[in-house]
Amino acid sequence: ADNWGAVDVPLAEETEAYEVEILDGATVERVLNTTTTSAVYTAADQTADWGAPLATGDSLTVRIYQLSALVGRGAPKTVTLTF
Repeated sequence: ADNWGAVDVPLAEETEAYEVEILDGATVERVLNTTTTSAVYTAADQTADWGAPLATGDSLTVRIYQLSALVGRGAPKTVTLTF
């Protein structure tokens, strides 16, 4: 697994699972759980968290964890998305 080529590296897990934390500064506003490499942060959830859906010019910081049956949450990746 040391070759970063275009081939997927097989996971040593029975299932693929992730947690995506929606952040407001250091505060976790919401946690999304998914079994694919995609998560949907619905307009209804955005309205509940921020008072309105996110719009052009807004930014959102998320922290993503891959879940492991052996070790639990892996090392997080934090990114800020700009709309």
